Amino acid sequence: MTKLLFLLFSGLKFSKVLLSGGTMLLSVILYTWVYGWRYAVGFIVLLFVHEMGHYVAARQKGLNVGLPTFIPFVGAWIELKEMPHDAQTEAYIGLGGPLLGTVGATVCYLLARSWNLDWLLAVSYAGFFLNLFNLIPLSPFDGGRITAVLSPRIWFAGVPVLVGLFLYRPSPMLLLIALLAAPQLMKAWKYRSDSEEAQTYYAVPTRVKWEYAAYYIGLAAFLAVMTHDVHEMLGAARHFGGDA
Repeated sequence: MTKLLFLLFSGLKFSKVLLSGGTMLLSVILYTWVYGWRYAVGFIVLLFVHEMGHYVAARQKGLNVGLPTFIPFVGAWIELKEMPHDAQTEAYIGLGGPLLGTVGATVCYLLARSWNLDWLLAVSYAGFFLNLFNLIPLSPFDGGRITAVLSPRIWFAGVPVLVGLFLYRPSPMLLLIALLAAPQLMKAWKYRSDSEEAQTYYAVPTRVKWEYAAYYIGLAAFLAVMTHDVHEMLGAARHFGGDA
């Protein structure tokens, strides 16, 4: 009986690995048809690195978390089987993805510049933009999870950013994100500093709030600069016909 239970448990763990690896491979195949295999592999690897940042952060906080699952042309996510017990833990997990993702994009950028590879430079640009996009201060973005340590009401600052992005480049994905954000904005609207939730879940020391504010602003500033600069480099490379 014990052996049977062990085999079943092992099978479940294997199926989770198979699901994560299978969806990752499927994403690579579909992206390859559109962008070519080198960019596809690089982009999916950066997505994986981003999600593993969340995974490692959640495990460091002792939470049960699943491996990343990928949906082609949508993104990826990890399954938190246990929710954070306080806003500081949520901010820590939220920061893990963009932070490690930025490291991955920076490595791609440095290698691309050293080896003069425009396709790898394009991968780094996608990584910088992806992580910057995720820092929009609105739940369910990572930026919403990070800035909630200050106050859920800060999510309203992300609304004009999302609207501006939609006006600049309309996308069904942005509409879906808006639908997911709506209940969170309602929650922020009803938030009161004297509520039980504010005194428990959002009871974070002022020092910690300032620390996360500094992390967020510093990371967002770095990503904004790199996204802009790499975009300009790619434009110049296309103009002068740089190496592929």
